[in-house]
Amino acid sequence: MKSRFIQLLALLVCLSLCAASQTNTSASSAPVSVDLIWGFKIPLRDHVRLNGTVYKPAGQKEPLPVIFTMTPYIADGSHPRAYYFAQHGYVFVTVDVRGRGNSEGTFDPFAQEAQDGHDIVEFLAKQPWCNGKVAMWGGSYVGYDQWATVKELPPHLATVVPVASVRPGIDFPFHRGIWYSYDMEWLTFTSGVTPNNSLFGESKLWMQKFLEMYQDHRPFNTLDQIVGNGSTVFQKWMKHPNFDSFWQDMAPSREQYAKINVPILTITGHNDGDQTGALSYYREIMKYGNAEAKAKHYLIIGPWDHPGTRTPRKEIGGLVFGDASLLDMNDLHRQWYDWTMKSGPKPDFLKKRVAYYVMGPGAENWKYADDLESVATEHRKLYLTSHDGIANDVFHSGALAAQAVRTAPDKFVYDPLDVRPAELDKEEYSKPFLDERYVLNLFGKGVVYHSDPFTEATEISGDIKFSAWIAMDVPDTDFSATLYEVLPDGSSVELTSDLLRARYRESLNKAKPVTPGEITRYDFDGFRWFSRRISKGSRLRLVLDCVNTMYYEKNYNSGGAVESESGKDARTAHVALYHDPEHPSVLEIPVVK
Repeated sequence: MKSRFIQLLALLVCLSLCAASQTNTSASSAPVSVDLIWGFKIPLRDHVRLNGTVYKPAGQKEPLPVIFTMTPYIADGSHPRAYYFAQHGYVFVTVDVRGRGNSEGTFDPFAQEAQDGHDIVEFLAKQPWCNGKVAMWGGSYVGYDQWATVKELPPHLATVVPVASVRPGIDFPFHRGIWYSYDMEWLTFTSGVTPNNSLFGESKLWMQKFLEMYQDHRPFNTLDQIVGNGSTVFQKWMKHPNFDSFWQDMAPSREQYAKINVPILTITGHNDGDQTGALSYYREIMKYGNAEAKAKHYLIIGPWDHPGTRTPRKEIGGLVFGDASLLDMNDLHRQWYDWTMKSGPKPDFLKKRVAYYVMGPGAENWKYADDLESVATEHRKLYLTSHDGIANDVFHSGALAAQAVRTAPDKFVYDPLDVRPAELDKEEYSKPFLDERYVLNLFGKGVVYHSDPFTEATEISGDIKFSAWIAMDVPDTDFSATLYEVLPDGSSVELTSDLLRARYRESLNKAKPVTPGEITRYDFDGFRWFSRRISKGSRLRLVLDCVNTMYYEKNYNSGGAVESESGKDARTAHVALYHDPEHPSVLEIPVVK
């Protein structure tokens, strides 16, 4: 299991702040002076007061639309964006969430934002410098804030632009049932009322603590003790290890989606660690929303990582993109706000309701579709197979074939007491998307499959699906599936990945133990959406293995409460992957002709 996903995730908050501090240049003319209202107090329904800073165009003579952001990362981090929009004809208010910065109350991540967001909207709408139209800005946790607020249907909310939005219980603080060690890093970063940037950025400390838990085989629910911070909601979260009502209630319900009626611009990236969350909101409003709301919902999926969704860069993790990827996000937001709140023209960039960027040689361009489902024109199936049950490394791999054939199952072994992967976890990766150290060092706990070379350059755009028929001798374990492009020169590019805890194979909100020895289908349908032009002569590589890294909660395979398992509960998993006509393990790829 590669740790690069969690290494990228561990940068999200820090880089979110960095992204907030970088302002794109806009060609639009604007006033250069800004007025402030410092220490602006916002009363909530329970009499707690939040603190904001108001940025206004200097000498403002008439009420204007107001944009606000509420953040747990201290409102000063949004200063550059606030200054930009105040220079471009908007009032911008940066707000510390409840219990952070200069705001009153106690910070309870995700639980407080819906009602607080509603109250902020309605209070700002009544101010003399507001014309009654209020919008929101921000990404990551601040993107979540927008969905939490919009579900409360505040009357004066005019539009939202949720970027790289976290979806609690879907992509954070766990994904597909598997917790991140990073959770305690983030909770420590947001502990107390002041910034903890230096502590958060001390990577050696966090690696030391995660390694201590991993090598000593200590229960995941003791990580707060290991870190030395018992002041957080960590133990509260531990009581909700699946996607139950605790997490579900933080997002809009079906009934709330049906009532949402404001224009929404959703932005995410191929390599955004919170893409799963961002697209879950998008898909649900497209499923449950009313016709008018669907018509006013636009989606942009760029080649970016998490911070790149706010400040795009040409290079991330070894991947280099074309100039077209460098959207001026400030200007795009401004155009959106002008369109939705000032009767301006629709942004030229939004040619259709979905804009997606195609990566890869000979591509590096934007394409458009009416919806995500219409992007792919063909869904090509590649069936897993092997010779004599041998598929355990990149040099002795199985195949991805055009049809299912009757061959012996492929077998591998996962011993949760094996700590050799920690040697890889401790290494630095300057180009993680191109790095092959994890796939070359599976330590016997996985299988590998390669397709034939592509006879022509082929665009793959959309959601990958992978169904695997598996039998094992333990009641639970954790799986990882990763897809790569292997270029003609033998180098590779990671395309997308997914995780799955075996007990949640049928439902993420209800555990079902595995019956040892029973051949069961596991559907991996949580891969990140991506678009890439696969080169002629390239092959696809699919890797399935068990999760064994200090960056994730370790499953000791006993079938008990994983968060409280330790080394004494460890059971070695013997896994068999079947691929025959009765059990067709298959990879489905979305192709654009």
